[in-house]
Amino acid sequence: MLTESVVETYHNNRQDKMNKLCRQVSIESPGSVIKDCVFSFEIPVPDVPAAGARIRVVCAGACYRMRNRSPSTSSISSASSVQSTEDTSYSPAHHGMRDGALFPGYEVAGVIDELGVDVTSNEDIAVGTRVVLYPYDGIPHGYAEFIVVPDLSYLVPIPDNLPLGVAAMLPSGALLAKNAVITAHSHVMELLKERAADHIVRILIVGTGGLALWALRIAEHHFKTPEYENRVKITVATLKDEGFMVAAGELKSVNIVQWNEDLYEKQLIERTKDACTGLVDIVIDFGTTSRSLHRSLQCLNTGGVVLVSEEVAERLLPKFSRLIHERNQKIEAVAIGSIDQLKELVHCVANGEIKPPPHTEFAADEACVVIQKLCNSEIPGRAILRFHDIQ
Repeated sequence: MLTESVVETYHNNRQDKMNKLCRQVSIESPGSVIKDCVFSFEIPVPDVPAAGARIRVVCAGACYRMRNRSPSTSSISSASSVQSTEDTSYSPAHHGMRDGALFPGYEVAGVIDELGVDVTSNEDIAVGTRVVLYPYDGIPHGYAEFIVVPDLSYLVPIPDNLPLGVAAMLPSGALLAKNAVITAHSHVMELLKERAADHIVRILIVGTGGLALWALRIAEHHFKTPEYENRVKITVATLKDEGFMVAAGELKSVNIVQWNEDLYEKQLIERTKDACTGLVDIVIDFGTTSRSLHRSLQCLNTGGVVLVSEEVAERLLPKFSRLIHERNQKIEAVAIGSIDQLKELVHCVANGEIKPPPHTEFAADEACVVIQKLCNSEIPGRAILRFHDIQ
C-alpha cells in the first residue's frame, strides 16, 4: 500500500525534475581495453509519454550492450566505442563475461515517478508503485536515473517483500534462464515419450555465473513435481573454483563436475560422463565459447540438443554445423523470455519458491570499477548498480 506521504512527495518533486538533467551509465561489451567500455553522461529528464510512465531507476543489473549495435539516440559514445570486437569479449581474460556474471540485457527495478496524461491510476499501477521493466524491443540503451516506457504493459509490479536489488536481477538474466528451462522442458517431454519407461533424462548446465545459477535453481523448482522428480537428473559443469563452491552449496540432488581448464579435453569429457553416469540429453550452455560448446557436444547423446543464448548462436552455429549434422545433434538458440514468464519469476522469487543467486550492490558511480572486477571474476554472483538509496 502507498501512503499519502509517499504519493505527496512524488507529486511535490515532479515539477522540480522537469527540465533538469539526470545521470546515465552506458556499458558497452568490454573489449581489449576494459576501461573504455563504461560511459557516464548527463541527459535531460525525459518527458512522460501520454499512455506510458516515467520510472525512477533504483537498481540495475550490470548488463552490457554489444558494441556492433547501433548507438543509442541517448548515447554520445564515440564511433570507436562501437567497433566490432568479435571474440575479444569471450577471451580467457574475461571470465566474468564468459561464465555469465556479465551478459547482454537490460535489468531495471524502480518506482513509478509519473504517469502519462492518458493513464488512469489503479491499485496495481500508480505513482510510487515498485516495478521491474520488461526488456522490450526498442528499450533505450544505458541506465539513466529516469527512464520512460511508452506502454504500461511493459511494467510488472513487485510486492513490498521483494528487495529492489533482487528484483533487478529478474528481467534479463533470470528471464533468459527461465526460458531456457521452459525450452528444455519441451525436449524432456519428447524424450520421455520416445524412450523406455525407465529412461532418465540427463540435463547438463554449464557455467556458474548468474545465468547458470538461475538456470539451476529454476530447473530444480520446475522439475520437482512427481511427474519429473525421478525422471530428470541435473548436473552442473562449473567453470572456476569460486563457482564450484557456490554450486556445491546449492541443492544436494544436483551433481557437480568441475571443468578445470588446465586439464586435457579428453579428461574433462570423461569426468563429465562419469558425473552424469553417461552421455546427457540436453545441455544448457551459458559459458559458451567455441571450446565449451565443443566439449558440451562431446558429452551429448545422439539426437541431443544444446541450448545457447541468441547472442552467441549466430556466431557459433556456423562453426559447428558440420559436426552436429554428423552426430545428429542440434544447437538451439534461446531468446529472452516472455512478460508472463517474468511475472511468474516475480511471484516465485517473492514467495521464496526460487532462491535468487548471490548478488552484491554497488553505487552507480562505481560502474567502471564493477565491470573491471567482473571481467577479472572478482565478484561472486551478480553485480547490481544502485542509483538511489531507497527501497
